[in-house]
Amino acid sequence: MNNWFTVKVKYTKQLENGSFKRVTEPYLLAAMTFTDAEARIYEELGQIIRGEFNVVGIMRTEIHDIFYYEDADIWYKIKLSYESMDAESEKAKKVSQNFLVTAHSVKEAYDRISESLSTLMVDFEIPMITVSPIVEVFPYQENLDKELSRTPLEDAQPLEDKATKGKVFSAPGSDVDEEIEDEDENEIVDELEESED
Repeated sequence: MNNWFTVKVKYTKQLENGSFKRVTEPYLLAAMTFTDAEARIYEELGQIIRGEFNVVGIMRTEIHDIFYYEDADIWYKIKLSYESMDAESEKAKKVSQNFLVTAHSVKEAYDRISESLSTLMVDFEIPMITVSPIVEVFPYQENLDKELSRTPLEDAQPLEDKATKGKVFSAPGSDVDEEIEDEDENEIVDELEESED
């Protein structure tokens, strides 16, 4: 399951007037863990930001859904509230969820979220709409879950004892795979046994 993380990145940005300024900007991205979030932000921003940049903060962010409209680049954070019945206590409880939407103004953000959520089967209210400092959102990508050289258990071939006995496989990048003679292994065991006596 992917979570949303806000990652704050510090770098030197060139402003519109040509001058340079050190800035810290937040980005929102989907990732499995904090480590994945850090790795992914380096991958995504390495293609966008020229020069060095540092990750100065990562925090999990509760966002229920994101609505992106190509005609706007300002992100608005919208808090939505509605009542839900608790199955155990049979009492109504208030539920709040956060959404992000791109728009040109608060009114347009309100209109867009209302239209997007018009099919909801509950009555809701929008107590808050604020401009979000988020610069860009990097949504979930299906290829993020793929792991290299991982074989499903049912497809794995059983290893023969003879094929692996007496072999040492070198680390990646080394060009030598050495074989150890059974004799050498016994000598090592014998030396250890002698030292224990």
